[in-house]
Amino acid sequence: MGLNSLIYPLEYEDLRLHTDPEITLDIEGIDEAANPDTGFAGIIGRSSGLRRVQQMVETVARGDSTVLLLGETGTGKELLARAIHSHSPRRDRPFVKLNCAAIPTGLLESELFGHERGAFTGAITQKIGRVEVADQGSLFLDEIGDIPLELQPKLLRVLQEREFERLGSTRTKKIDVRVVAATHRDLEGMILKGEFRSDLYYRLNVFPISIPPLRERPEDIPLLVEHFVQESARRLNKTIEAIPSDTMAALTDYQWPGNIRELENVIERAVILSRSSVLRVPRRDLQSRVSAGHSGAKLETLAHVEREHIRAVLKQTRWVLSGPGGAAARLGMNRSTLYFRMKKLGIVRPCL
Repeated sequence: MGLNSLIYPLEYEDLRLHTDPEITLDIEGIDEAANPDTGFAGIIGRSSGLRRVQQMVETVARGDSTVLLLGETGTGKELLARAIHSHSPRRDRPFVKLNCAAIPTGLLESELFGHERGAFTGAITQKIGRVEVADQGSLFLDEIGDIPLELQPKLLRVLQEREFERLGSTRTKKIDVRVVAATHRDLEGMILKGEFRSDLYYRLNVFPISIPPLRERPEDIPLLVEHFVQESARRLNKTIEAIPSDTMAALTDYQWPGNIRELENVIERAVILSRSSVLRVPRRDLQSRVSAGHSGAKLETLAHVEREHIRAVLKQTRWVLSGPGGAAARLGMNRSTLYFRMKKLGIVRPCL
């Protein structure tokens, strides 16, 4: 089973020139072009944006620096994290991953650092955390922007001092781990709002890599479509031998707000629904109500950002304005200026 009977030009722009709905696309030999043996397993494409990312991965992988992967959801950040590990001197050591957004806040500290028996109610046995499991290897922290503020100093200590303690223990453990973090969130904006520590950000941001969204590399879409059709057809025990050129053109023109993950799901659904050996993609699947690059957040005014930032700092200082640890000192202003800004922005201490 395969797609070797399909005929399409290698340059995706040419697809728009075809008007015959019976024309199909030739993909013979595309596997070699899309997946050269470079050690980037699962990373498919030949666009300049993707090649730039791969070059950065190869460059940073040889050392031991912390890497921060920045990109929208569904752009393949975990695959790149694995590529960094597989190209590094730690390749024969563990690669441990943790999605910080998938673990409830109350359990995240235990997942990261482990705990001793009796450390809290329900801790009936000792648990080894992900940080410790990844010793001598690589630790991939996905959605790092979702880690709670109270845990951020402990992660900073791992990055800075290479040490930690299990929950419920006073024994300090030394650790040798390379951290690769990833997020789709604006960490600098979170710092302004008091939601992310600036010192942790600077430790994570040693070598940032920005991953382009799929809409910025349309020349990779035919290669990805071919790959996902083959994978889905094999898994579902179906035979897909043709992709109409107008279907490929529609797939290439679509903006893909969900990026590669959305493309994979659309192709799998199309393979399921196709009743013949010709791939049929329902047009409603290419009419997303979500705008490409839309984070779901409304644009905020400068006054709103300043108000929320001051409120966050006041909350951290328990509404203490003056003194070396007060809100004014943290904000880099004197007490009278802070009081004036609070009054202007309508910031009032909540009733206890």
